[in-house]
Order: sequence, then structure tokens, then C-alpha cells
Amino acid sequence: MKTILSILAWIVTIPALLAQNPLIMDQFTADPSARVFNDRVYVFPSHDIPAPEGKGLREDWFCMEDYHVFSSENLTQWIDHGMIVSQYDADWVDSTSYSMWAPDCIERNGKYYFYYPANTKNVGPNGRKGFGIGVAIADNPEGPYVVEDEPIEGIFGIDPNILIDNDGQAYIYWSMGDIFVAKLKDNMLELASEPHKIENLPSEGLKEGPWVFKRNGTYYLTFPHVENKTERLEYAVGDNPMGPFEMKGVIMDESPTGCWTNHHSIIEYNDQWYLFYHHNDLSPHFDKNRSIRADSLFFNTDGTIRKVTPTLRGVGITRADKRIQIDRYSDISGDGVKTAFIDTLDTHKGWKVTLSQKGEWVRYNKVDFNDKNYKVVGTKVMSPTGSRFEIRLDAPDGDVLATVDMKNTNDWAVENTRLKNSPTGVHDLFVVSDENTAFSVDWIKFE
Repeated sequence: MKTILSILAWIVTIPALLAQNPLIMDQFTADPSARVFNDRVYVFPSHDIPAPEGKGLREDWFCMEDYHVFSSENLTQWIDHGMIVSQYDADWVDSTSYSMWAPDCIERNGKYYFYYPANTKNVGPNGRKGFGIGVAIADNPEGPYVVEDEPIEGIFGIDPNILIDNDGQAYIYWSMGDIFVAKLKDNMLELASEPHKIENLPSEGLKEGPWVFKRNGTYYLTFPHVENKTERLEYAVGDNPMGPFEMKGVIMDESPTGCWTNHHSIIEYNDQWYLFYHHNDLSPHFDKNRSIRADSLFFNTDGTIRKVTPTLRGVGITRADKRIQIDRYSDISGDGVKTAFIDTLDTHKGWKVTLSQKGEWVRYNKVDFNDKNYKVVGTKVMSPTGSRFEIRLDAPDGDVLATVDMKNTNDWAVENTRLKNSPTGVHDLFVVSDENTAFSVDWIKFE
């Protein structure tokens, strides 16, 4: 029955999700483990949910009962392949704990191994219940997955991460206050060495969420670390996957809005490196409901990582004939441009951007007009007093694509405006206010 339900969940067709940051808008997601399989990016996040009444460890804590997997070719349009594993699938999991935390997935010999932590039902050798790491196996990255009957023997911890080195040896990393590593047997289900605590990391503060990758012969151990009150992403490097490692610096600073956790992964895709991470964008007053993000990552010539500054725009090229969420901007003219939730009671509806003074502008980069002959631009707008703005190419004073005149209304309306010309190729878009009256924009779409 479990297998049948997994297959049914897998074959359900779900429309593609259009996203900037955060990547997924219709549900909470966290702890993104990104992998490149079959020339696509697959992200295996954990799945935050509001705690059901009387369930979970406590109301103000993380509550997670299953996992979805998402994939994309362009990092802009994401497909939700549905639920792949839940806390009810494995008999060893304590399904009252809602503790399906950060997972990972790796491919070996045509099989996909999904690793996930969960609270155990049974008391361990230390005399108390705790976290084990389970494995589910599939023939395709999107599933269906079949869970193993027991967790990996010898591991007590969370946040599994897998590295398969060039010689074929697989390693599993995990955390429980500190960060640990062990070799895996070829079956990917058993330890081939005793767990080893990684030394030379910061001695004070919580360390968790290891993500290890290899670049130019160097092993990068990256992890969240709480030095003060919230996590920041740090890294160390070494010439052996089991260490020792030398601390090098910070990948991303602490959340400016106080989100306690951050959890990440780093991949190379189409000759560009990317950092996937999370923040509580859709739940600003409760940082246990988080949403995954992505931004570009760069290396210095000496191999050190340049610090990543979070953006709203995120990554990927947006097609002109899809909804362009202007509120996920690349840049703005100044403090006069504001973003806010469209509906504070349903944050999954996203944001709007509001301009109120003539000359203010919002920039949205990398829009692909894919050599089509566009005639009309649709804009979802609202202006209580009526207003006008221009859509320009590549600069605030660039070529005018359209001038949008808005009627005075307190409700959202879609204004269709004829284009003055049809561009080709990839361009930046600028929305430029033409009057000293306030208006809000939800999205823009070319037809």
C-alpha cells in the first residue's frame, strides 16, 4: 500500500511553479539540498507546516512530516513532483514528533539514495530516544522511493550529506552539536568506518547542516554556525574528505531580520556555482516556517569563496511571456520604493511593489524576449488616485516599451497596453514612475 501511494503521488501532474526568491510560493520549504541529475537541478528540501493542534513537539517549534522534490532546467520554472517520503512510511520513525529535518539525495549506479533524519521510536544505546538517519531508494530522482526498514546503524544525528569522491568512495556527514563523518559501504546503506568528529572547527556555538563538495582538488566543508544568536554560513577547506580542515571564512552573514536558522547546499550548474539556502520570507513573524532561496556564488582566484549577499531577484532568466514579479527586483531607485504583502492573511499570494514619486524606478534583470514579436504588455496594477508609468529597456532613461495609464481604483486590475516596439534577446526591465501619485504593481507579462 505504501508503494502504491508513493506511485500515485509521483504520477500526479502538477503545473510548473514560477519563482524568483523564494523559489517555492505555494508551501513552506527549508533546508534545500540541491543536486544536478540528468541535466536538471533537483532540490530536496524539508517541508515546514504549521503545527497541527495537539501534535508535534510544541507549537513554537519546527513541525515537518514529509518531503517533496522540485526540479528545474532554468532555475526559474520549478516543478513540484509531489511528496516522496513521509514520517508514516518507516516503522522506526516516531511519527508523533514531526521531525523530518534536513535531507540529502545522491545517485549511484543508476539508483537514487534519499537520506533523511527523524526521531526514533526505540531507545538507543545511550539510554534515550534520538535521531536516526534513514534511507529511501528510487530508480528516478523524482521517485517513487521505497524506504529501508531500519536507519543506518552507528549514526546518532541529523542533517545527512553525502559525498562520492573521484575514487568511488562514498562519505556521509551529519551533525549533532558538532559535525561527524564516516565512510559508506558500496551499498550506501552501512558505515564502512567508525564515526569521526571533525576537529579544528569553531569550538563555541552550535554547528550543523554540513555540506561538502570538491572543487579543483580541494574539499570544502560548509556549515551553519551560531556564534551569537542566529546562524551564519561558514566554511573550511582541506585536502582529505575526512579532514583535517582549516577554517576560511563566512559564506553568508546572519539574517538581517533575525531568522534563527539557515541551511544550505552548493552546486555547479551550466558553469555557474549556486548557493541554495532558506529564510522566513513568507512567515516574517515565525521563523520556523521557512522558504528556500538561491543566489549565485563566486570564487576568488585563490579558491576562497566570495561572501554571498541575499537578493530578492534570485537566479535564472525569466521569460517575457511569463509573469514577471517586479517586487522581486534587482535594484530600486531609493527609499521611496516599497514592497509589502498583497494579503497579510495569506502571504503565499506574494508581494506588491509601490512607487509614489515621479522618477522612481524598479529594475528587474534578465528578461528573455526569445525573438518573439510581442504586441501587448499586461500589468496587474492598483492606483487609488490613478497614475502613469513607463516600461523601459536596460536603463531608467532607456528605450520606452510602453506607457501604462492606470484608472483610479482600490482594486487590482490588469491593464493591457500596446507596445511601441518589440525587443529581442535578453534585457533588463525598468518600471519608471511618470507622476507624483502612488501606484502598486504585482506583475508584468508580455503577449
